[in-house]
Amino acid sequence: MPPVHRRLDPRRKPRQVRAELTRDRILTAAAHVFSEHGYAAGTTNRIAERARVSIGSLYQYFPNKDAILAELLVRHVDRGAWHQADQVDLSPGTLEAAVRALVRDAVDNHRDDPQLLRIMIEEGQFSQELRDTVTRHGARRVAQVRDLFARHPDVRVRDLGTAAELIVFTVELNTHRLAAFPEGTSIEAVEDELVAMVTRYLRGDPG
Repeated sequence: MPPVHRRLDPRRKPRQVRAELTRDRILTAAAHVFSEHGYAAGTTNRIAERARVSIGSLYQYFPNKDAILAELLVRHVDRGAWHQADQVDLSPGTLEAAVRALVRDAVDNHRDDPQLLRIMIEEGQFSQELRDTVTRHGARRVAQVRDLFARHPDVRVRDLGTAAELIVFTVELNTHRLAAFPEGTSIEAVEDELVAMVTRYLRGDPG
């Protein structure tokens, strides 16, 4: 991602319901504008028009479109929790299905708007809030995976903490790349290969 040169922090952290709704409307409008027009042509004027707010109101919440994109990135990362982790079957012989549930969840989190995801990857800049969110999300996801596979009878890795980190970031990196740049490879094929690779690793299968 490009280095940060412009201000990325939101100008206003809304406290009232109406202000929060306006901020959400701006972010929703920005997601549509960036997807439809691209980042370069996705001006704050277009975003304000789509959100049905004045340009002055928009600037009360965000200093520029870089800050808007940074906030969209924060929200994208924040909503990536694995909410179905406690529903995974942990009985013997189900390891591949458990791994598929993990991979499928990551894939599904990135299906919504590949064009916007590509823009976020190519144009997004790392604010401190985004760094903190990525760190928090990564730690939460790793803990979920570690705790889940610690209870699965088919897992044979020696260091489950390290294994969980490797699995989470391998899956996340590949699903991000594929969702944003899908040319030439099907999501289904990548999902199958990730599941096979991670399952063999967790079983301690040298083949």
